[in-house]
Formats: sequence, C-alpha cells, structure tokens
Amino acid sequence: MKTAKAGSQLASGVRSGDRAALARAITLIESRRADHQATARDLVQELLPSTGKAVRVGITGSPGVGKSTTIDALGMFLIAKGHKVAVLAVDPSSARTGGSILGDKTRMARLSAEDNAFIRPSPSSGTLGGVAAKTREAMLLCEAGGFDVVLVETVGIGQSETAVCDMTDFFLALMLPGAGDELQGIKKGLVELADMIAVNKADGDNIARAKSAAAEYNAALHILTPRSEHWHPPVITYSALTGHGIDTMWQKILDHRKAMNASGDFAARRREQQVKWMWAMLEDRLKSKLRSDPAIRAKVKQTETAVADGRMTPTVAADTVSALLDK
Repeated sequence: MKTAKAGSQLASGVRSGDRAALARAITLIESRRADHQATARDLVQELLPSTGKAVRVGITGSPGVGKSTTIDALGMFLIAKGHKVAVLAVDPSSARTGGSILGDKTRMARLSAEDNAFIRPSPSSGTLGGVAAKTREAMLLCEAGGFDVVLVETVGIGQSETAVCDMTDFFLALMLPGAGDELQGIKKGLVELADMIAVNKADGDNIARAKSAAAEYNAALHILTPRSEHWHPPVITYSALTGHGIDTMWQKILDHRKAMNASGDFAARRREQQVKWMWAMLEDRLKSKLRSDPAIRAKVKQTETAVADGRMTPTVAADTVSALLDK
C-alpha cells in the first residue's frame, strides 16, 4: 500500500509539471528492482490517459553532423513558439560510454537552461530492446508532464535507428554537405526510414555545397519506396549555427502530421508503435529473468562456456536456455 501511495503521489507530481517528480519517475522506470518495476508499471498505467498528444520526432545522423546543435536550435525555436520540449536519447553503447548526450548537454547550453525544456540520457545499462522500451516509457511520462514535443535522439548506430523510428511519428535524418562520395556510402536502410532529410551547415562558403548535396539526396529518394504513399520525404538545407531553415524544418514536420492524420496513417503508425513496444518489453522481461534467477544464471553461464569452447553449438545452446525459461 505504501508503494502504491508513493506511485500515486509521483503521478500527481508528474501531471502538475513538477520536473523533479518527472526525473524521479524516469529513474523509477529505469530501475531493475522488482518492487520499483511493479510501481513503475502502475505509474505508467495511471498516467496513460494523459499521454499521446505530443509530437514525437526521432533524430539521427552520423557523428559530427551537428545533432546536438540542431536539437538546441530547434528546441529554442519551439520554446519561443510556446512549446515545451523534452529530449531523450536511445544509446545501446551507453553501458560503456555513459551516453554521449551527457556530454552533448554542453552543446545544448541554451536548451538545458530553459524551464520549458527537459533533457534526459538513455538508461546506462541493458540491451537495445530494453533501452528502447525504457525510452518509450520515459516519453509517455514526459507527455504526461505537459511536454508537447518530444525529440528522441539516436546516438548509437544501425539497429538503434530502427528502434527510434519505431517509437516516433516523424524520423529526421541529418546529413552533411558534400554528398558526392558520401552518397555512395549512405545506408539505404536509413534513407528508407527517413520522413525528411535535412542537410546541415548550409552557411557561409558551405551554402552551395549544401544545396548540391540536397539535390543528390533528393534524386536518391526518388528511386526508393517511401514509408507512406501519402508522404514523399522532402530534402531541405539549414544551418544549426545560424538557425536559418529551422522554421522550415518544423513546418515540414507539421505538414507530415497533417498528411498522416488525413490519410489515417498516423493512427496506424501509433498502433504499430504500441505493439512493437509490447515485444520490446517482453524481450526485456525474458532477459531480466535470465539474469535474476541464480539457478538459471549459473546454467546459462555453463552453456555460454560450452559454446565458447566448441563443445555445444549455438543452436543447441539456445534450445537449452529456452527450456530453462519454460520451466
């Protein structure tokens, strides 16, 4: 009862816009303690009716593209428009690095000082599935706390991009000027996921190169199948440094939302997000069980050793571990 009461008080704090309560709530959902996890589940369930109204934007880009500076510029633009902005990160490597967004806060200097902004790194442990699931819950808590724009940054690579795409309404891919050779190395999968490509650093002597890169990316998009027949991903140029083009970036995000709502794709995408969230949570629960039960953990360790020594095939090992969960 005491735990339930604490969870209910925390829910009230989140709803009232108490940033300290929101931070505590997110820490609670990231905890691996069984009692904390039970309270967290009840908390998210209680706050669920207050969620779902925010604009969820996923942002990706290679190192050096200016993600943090872009988020800082976009966040400040939105706050000036009267929005409340939350920034979350999905980083599967954060168990080793602590999550690069911690360092990126220094490059989000303006945004991190704003009362209407909330910046939070991803959990510092667990697999990508677990991290993504926790980020989804953090996103719901931010929405319940009154943040109407949630920016989810993928600071990892590869699979983390798909994870962020699966939890957001709009997926923004940031690129650098000078497509040329870079276009050859661009991941087809990333471009197919993108709802918009934005070429950064379109300022000073870079403007012509940025426009040339945008034309290259635009041509590449025309030979790929878009995610929705109701939206052809645009390519824009902008400068995170000067803020030029940030207004266009936001307008395209709003245009996309309007088009998706009109076609019914928006509701369909949100439904898909819920189902993928369920599977991510289930995966995390199963792996948590493997880690938490001493007897199972010992058997898994023995099985790992047998695979490493070549005494057991990975297939047989997977069956062995699966049988442990069945018991």
